Amino acid sequence: MAAIIAFIIIFGILVVVHEFGHFYMAKRSGILVREFSIGMGPKLFATRKNGTTYTIRWLPLGGYVRMAGMADDESEIEAGTQATLLLDEQGTVQKINTSDKVTTLNGVPFQIAKTDLQKELWIEGYESGDESELKRYSVSHDATIVESDGTEVQIAPVDVQFQSASLINRMLTNFAGPFNNFILAFALFAFLNGGVPQNKAIVGTVMPNSPAQKAGLKTDDRLVKVAGKKVTTFTDFSSVIAKYPNKPVNIQVKQAKQTKSLEITPKAVKVEGQKGKVGQIGVTAGLNHSVGAKLKYGFTQSWANATQIFKILGSFLTGGFSLNKLAGPVGMYSMTTQFASQGFTMLVYFLAFLSVNLGIMNLIPIPALDGGKLVINVIEAIRGKPISPEKEGIVTLVGVGIMVVLMVLVTWNDIQRFFF
Repeated sequence: MAAIIAFIIIFGILVVVHEFGHFYMAKRSGILVREFSIGMGPKLFATRKNGTTYTIRWLPLGGYVRMAGMADDESEIEAGTQATLLLDEQGTVQKINTSDKVTTLNGVPFQIAKTDLQKELWIEGYESGDESELKRYSVSHDATIVESDGTEVQIAPVDVQFQSASLINRMLTNFAGPFNNFILAFALFAFLNGGVPQNKAIVGTVMPNSPAQKAGLKTDDRLVKVAGKKVTTFTDFSSVIAKYPNKPVNIQVKQAKQTKSLEITPKAVKVEGQKGKVGQIGVTAGLNHSVGAKLKYGFTQSWANATQIFKILGSFLTGGFSLNKLAGPVGMYSMTTQFASQGFTMLVYFLAFLSVNLGIMNLIPIPALDGGKLVINVIEAIRGKPISPEKEGIVTLVGVGIMVVLMVLVTWNDIQRFFF
């Protein structure tokens, strides 16, 4: 159960942070965000502010941003839909209620025949069941629609749609999601760790019941000599200790301004990739808690993880495509289970790694991903005019098809790898 909860939280954080990037930049660019949802599925809670409906949905799996004019934004109302219109004193429509789950007081019963809620802003139909007279009402620019599930969202006039924003703002909006994932990874690496390991000859943590603790070694002790050899870095110290498995060794340290000589017998430990056993006494390197060190560590760790991901992507070109190099939800759950068993710090590290991963993968130039949308933006900049919505829709549909097929294959491969 703990692993399931950890998986849901990690997946939710990654997606919500990603979507919040799109949301924030869209709002800054004058694009109407009709809905910002945390979770998927049926609505649990909703509230509206500044033109955006904020919802919490039952399935705690990520979330989404619904921007006006995007392919996934359904704004058309089918002819024949029964609705209730709320009019102001001038007879202009302020709300169109198409849901039988919500009651609009003082509304006008209306059977919708035709609408234009993007350009000219009007609605036509038959009032109170009287089909002898077709009536047309003007619709307010900021009118709302109560959709069939009871969610109230603002209509999407063309001037606040995604395509009406400048090209640079659309590019920034598309890039903002992955960028937010990079920022999350940087912040996690930088600030949610106990400190940055430093390669100085200083003792950091002393493990309980370890040879070091039994011999009297303490945190912040400065290491001077090991087996008669002077050491200046923690790496030097570890290298010498490794040569004495189950053999007593003399360590000279400065402890509270006093130089002490301690005799310690390192424990023999088998280390993967090395022949035989090596000596360990149960200490870690000292940690640097300065803000500067943390900021540098956040950047270097994010870059190191990004480099690792780029190498894997590059191997698809040089070493051939392999599903074993990819992981879907099943693989992610299995890895979450492993990291959760190693404690909170490792789980945070895993979240940061996944955040870098999600940011980079979303920038791959495949239609339907943010990278594919950015490619379309670049093509528009080169051509001097946008690609037609029909062609863009076809390209996006092909991209979605590729992603669905790939996800099915990866998921099946994960099931075989991790469970069979």
